[in-house]
Amino acid sequence: MKQLHLSRRNLKRLFSSPSGQRYAKENGSSGGIKCDSELCPVQKPSWRCFSYEEIQKATKGFHQDNLVGRGGYAEVYRGELEGGQEVAVKRLTRAATEEQKEKEFLTELGTAGHVSHPNVIALFGCCIDQDLHLIFELSSRGSVSSNLHNENLPTMAWKLRYKIAVGTANGLHYLHKVCQRRIIHRDIKASNVLLSDDFEPQISDFGLARWLPSEWSHRAVAPIEGTFGYLAPEYFTHGIVDEKTDVFAFGVFLLEIISGRKPVDGSHKSLLSWAKPYLNEGEIESLVDQRLQNDYDINQLKRLTFIASLCIRASAACRPSMNEVLDLIGDGELSAEQWKMPDEEEEDFWGFDDLDDSDTPLLTSSSSSSSSMGSF
Repeated sequence: MKQLHLSRRNLKRLFSSPSGQRYAKENGSSGGIKCDSELCPVQKPSWRCFSYEEIQKATKGFHQDNLVGRGGYAEVYRGELEGGQEVAVKRLTRAATEEQKEKEFLTELGTAGHVSHPNVIALFGCCIDQDLHLIFELSSRGSVSSNLHNENLPTMAWKLRYKIAVGTANGLHYLHKVCQRRIIHRDIKASNVLLSDDFEPQISDFGLARWLPSEWSHRAVAPIEGTFGYLAPEYFTHGIVDEKTDVFAFGVFLLEIISGRKPVDGSHKSLLSWAKPYLNEGEIESLVDQRLQNDYDINQLKRLTFIASLCIRASAACRPSMNEVLDLIGDGELSAEQWKMPDEEEEDFWGFDDLDDSDTPLLTSSSSSSSSMGSF
């Protein structure tokens, strides 16, 4: 297919191009997104187009000192606009084809550009001069992953871990149940949850996100993309994506912040396989990060481990929705009997013990970057 050439003036040519129109129609990434719920009126996107001169000046010419994240297909730079607003400038660096690069740009623009929630990263705008850029709010505290696993930083307190769990659940609930259209993130993980100045968690990196129309129960996608250790079995084996795909990853995320362990450790053992015996035997205190030295709230621990045990079930049908997760995080009854799986649904535990890397994407999207829109 003929490659597209981006206008330096605005996005009009991009969205009117053949691939832009087709992709917008299939994924709802154009400005004419319609709302699926009367409770969620359509709002005009608040982002704007930046000139290349603006972002070049903000990042001091994309100086290496301002580089805060790098992935397989994108780089993220810290910047400061003329008014003093700190931003993260995400520059797509490469893709298999120019069309694929533009498609992935439209994906993230079309999803992140139509969300507004305290626990979802805010998109300020984009720039298509010189290259493809997305401009986000800067999350000054970096990612949950960098704060949790960096041995040079103080141990993350339990109170903060619980706040992150609750905030991330709220953000994911918004994407699934409240947003203009249901958004399946497909890459929920600790490095994609960023922290604001007051450590409020913000879900970021929508490069793999997909719309899920209200009349659809699921959708099939190819190729399989994401991060080892977080992938739901139905997605990994069949490419089936729905809300429960994110719920599974959220369960892994909960175990990660409880234990301080990575989804797959250096010996290639998955966090799920390590945690399973403790969850099955009810030895939940053995899951807690030893660095906390027993400084945690046992009732909160009971809630988070109970929720995690439900979210990581191999059967998607037996996992809770994010509505149910929020209820359980609040004051919902922790009833094992209520959540007991039918005998015919009992399955072998899902793990990733034979993988080669603790945080290696299957097929990294252009949006992925090690620290995303945060800084260290």
